[in-house]
Amino acid sequence: MINLSSPWFLSKEDDQKITEIFQDLRVRYADYQDPWGFNIDLCEKTLRKLIPLYRSYFKVRVFGIENVRDHSCIVAANHSGQIPLDGMLIIIAFLIDVAPPRILRAMVDRFMAKLPFLGDFAAQTGSILGERTNCEFLIDHGESILVFPEGLKGITKNTTEFYRLRPFTEGFYRIALRKKTPILPVCVIGAEEMYPFVFHAKALARFFKLPTLPLTTNLLPLPSPVDIYIGQEIAIPEELEAEASDKDIKEHVYQVEHAIKRMLIHGLKNRRPFLDAIRKPISKYVIRETKAKGL
Repeated sequence: MINLSSPWFLSKEDDQKITEIFQDLRVRYADYQDPWGFNIDLCEKTLRKLIPLYRSYFKVRVFGIENVRDHSCIVAANHSGQIPLDGMLIIIAFLIDVAPPRILRAMVDRFMAKLPFLGDFAAQTGSILGERTNCEFLIDHGESILVFPEGLKGITKNTTEFYRLRPFTEGFYRIALRKKTPILPVCVIGAEEMYPFVFHAKALARFFKLPTLPLTTNLLPLPSPVDIYIGQEIAIPEELEAEASDKDIKEHVYQVEHAIKRMLIHGLKNRRPFLDAIRKPISKYVIRETKAKGL
């Protein structure tokens, strides 16, 4: 007999909560016309399937939900892990654990957007190609955007590079300036350990014309506990224009990067035990290097 009270099935509490959330969201999206095929019914069905993974497999904890305000924003997060599970978990967190709940519209790379099945599925569940016009359209319609300023390089890290932020790109900040939209920094701790032993075969990736080709010892992600930290909202300076020089923009991009690094240090220190023989040396190295650079 199937035990429906098992943590691997949707609990009655989450079932009721999802029903209530999507009753409200259907009102919010009643007159919304999405050019990419956004399907709110598919979003609800997908969330119901993924919640047991979120709750029981990755045991996600969310900190800083009091920092989320009821208006459009750009959520900027560190990229971790070898596949974008970190993005999926952030999106679920903003739906099920953040008030008021919202569907974050994640910006995806062109490579993923072109995949036959995943590209269509991502578009229907809210993700879109990360181009400026797309982002601005969504912000104009009151949506909140999820971006990973490290870009593709954020998920092309070998084991020894875990939790070391790649330089942030500036595009997301120029969009924030153009639309005068605040930025909400977010840090994910735990996704790197889902694939603890990683080597990126760059030569093979170039040969097969792939953006990256990670080689790992496990095909399925390990059940690493994940912590999501939401920082304080960063206001956009009124006097700075989107067409400002790279030098002026970088100063403010660094502010976002700095906020995420502070949460990263805190998160690594308070990480739940999992593969500590690997995690602790990496955490100590990242914390030491980050502090040595005055961050």
